[in-house]
Amino acid sequence: MQSRLSARDFSMVIALLLICGFFAVMAPQFLSARNLSMLMTELSITGTLAMGMLLIILPGHIDLSVGSGVGLLGGIASVLVIEHDVPAPAALAIALLVGVLLWFIMGTLIVREHIPSFIITLGGLLVFKGLFWLVIHNSTIPVTRGGQSNLYSLLTTYYVPPAAGLGIAALLVAAVTWAGVRNRRQMQAHGFEVEDGEMSFLKLFLAAQAVFLLVIVANQFRGVPLPAVILATVTFAIHALTRHTRFGRYLYAVGGNEEAAVVSGVPVQRVVIGGFALMGAIVALTGFMQTAYAGASTTTVGELMELDAIAACVIGGVSLKGGRGSVLGVLFGTLIMACLLNGMTLMSVPPEFKYITRGMVLSLAVWMDIRLAR
Repeated sequence: MQSRLSARDFSMVIALLLICGFFAVMAPQFLSARNLSMLMTELSITGTLAMGMLLIILPGHIDLSVGSGVGLLGGIASVLVIEHDVPAPAALAIALLVGVLLWFIMGTLIVREHIPSFIITLGGLLVFKGLFWLVIHNSTIPVTRGGQSNLYSLLTTYYVPPAAGLGIAALLVAAVTWAGVRNRRQMQAHGFEVEDGEMSFLKLFLAAQAVFLLVIVANQFRGVPLPAVILATVTFAIHALTRHTRFGRYLYAVGGNEEAAVVSGVPVQRVVIGGFALMGAIVALTGFMQTAYAGASTTTVGELMELDAIAACVIGGVSLKGGRGSVLGVLFGTLIMACLLNGMTLMSVPPEFKYITRGMVLSLAVWMDIRLAR
């Protein structure tokens, strides 16, 4: 099957080029090594959450509670470290387990009680926000004591040395190449049509160039920020899960046609609950990074992050009806959102206009999803 670039592909590329070009002219520091390194961190935090959102949207659901969850789970870890002297690794592990449990419960309510995910997660948004403020006592709880560092604070302050960054980039490219070749051979062995070889090579070559370019630029500042490594790990894991496992195929099947999936023997309930449980772990991980990036747990941590994650997915071609979407598309959508927010911050755009822009981008992305699905 010959690969063709869709209207969405062209529009995303053009939009990204226009956005980057505009901010490069209006705020020259946008292309500085320091700002691009910060952009990588911001991109990684939003991108990690968007990867979890992909697991929820693929089977045809939505999660409005992740923003509040980011604040709550980050706050739990901060309180354990500061107020109860729990070692940072143990505090992060406890908060991670809490996240998995909470999202497992929400997933169970959705599939066992047949309650729409919109309602359950909207309730979760309010409940988690209230619990978050109770946990941190409506105050500011740092992630570490003054002048010290721990595993929690290092999540966004540690930079991979230049040589190690290049090594990680090489391993990532090698892993993606191996996975692509393996998948291609498996599809050919089973008689499925595959993408044109030249097109596959071109995509891989461009992706490899982008990865190494990012590492080289980051090395001009302090090196690759740890959140970028976390995002790369999560992205590769989600890609492998959705494209090379039975569970991933079930996610697409449930979102494509749930009734047909049931008739085909797909364990729909377990698939949806599993997707939500994984989302809980990713929300916790995002909460740790977002809180560490802020330096403390405050009442505004995680605010509206659910909208950024949803927008990143929809911009990247994930259908809100389920059954369609890819990790690469989500990454691209996240990059557009991160560039917009970073550029507006550099230009000192007032918060009210940032909200308007984010709302317009989300609305435009949903409109494109509906238009292109016709």
